[in-house]
Amino acid sequence: MSKPVLSNNVSDFADSAKGLARNPLGIIALFLVLVYGMASVVTIGSGLSADEKRPLIYFMVLFPVLVLAIFTWLVINHSGKLFAPGDFKDETNYVRMQMSATASLVAATTKNPIPPSQAEIADIVTSVEFSTKHTSAKISSRKRILWVDDNPQNNIYEKQAFETVGLEVVIARSTDEGLAYVKHQLFDVIISDMGRKEGPREGYVFLDKLRGFGNKTPLFFYASSSLPAHKAETAEHGGQGCTNNPQELFELVMKAVIEA
Repeated sequence: MSKPVLSNNVSDFADSAKGLARNPLGIIALFLVLVYGMASVVTIGSGLSADEKRPLIYFMVLFPVLVLAIFTWLVINHSGKLFAPGDFKDETNYVRMQMSATASLVAATTKNPIPPSQAEIADIVTSVEFSTKHTSAKISSRKRILWVDDNPQNNIYEKQAFETVGLEVVIARSTDEGLAYVKHQLFDVIISDMGRKEGPREGYVFLDKLRGFGNKTPLFFYASSSLPAHKAETAEHGGQGCTNNPQELFELVMKAVIEA
């Protein structure tokens, strides 16, 4: 009579496992159950001596403390990654949560010394969401961005925003490295800073050489200025725009990618 009970328990556990495996939190819980189940079987059901069981007992006592510490760190630093779309009544709320987190990071890196307002962050969220909805239908293959900047660490969150919507970002740290990339690879958009170690107007040097090769890839400067005079000068060199605003950069690049 014990076999049907055992069978039912196994079936119930399998059903529970399927439910738990749908999101990161459930996987953590499932992992804990499996680890403790195996540890209990070995500790109670084996013929181990007291000395042999002692390490397992220590493990069973200390393991939850370690898990709790890791879980606390995840909740504090990566709470948005602990859930899956199915955990939300409306899965669009999951997308909005992820986009909001990315947009906040993007806004934090703006070249403007004035901290971004909630309205500005909301605008970035809207831009990211709009692009996410419209690029999936219009981009049939993986699009690529070449980003030329000798300090790419200054743009890590902007880079993350583009990668969030499925774009691949390739980094070049100098004019020569950027030109080497475009000679051997195809890119849909190029982003460049202006002043680099080579010179304060190195962005224009790179753009002039690029156009001199006959390369017509759309290029946008992401630098410390968004003045009309600099936009006009960018156009004179054959560029498509310049900005110091991450939201504007995102909109310009996404428009160019969709039209490519």
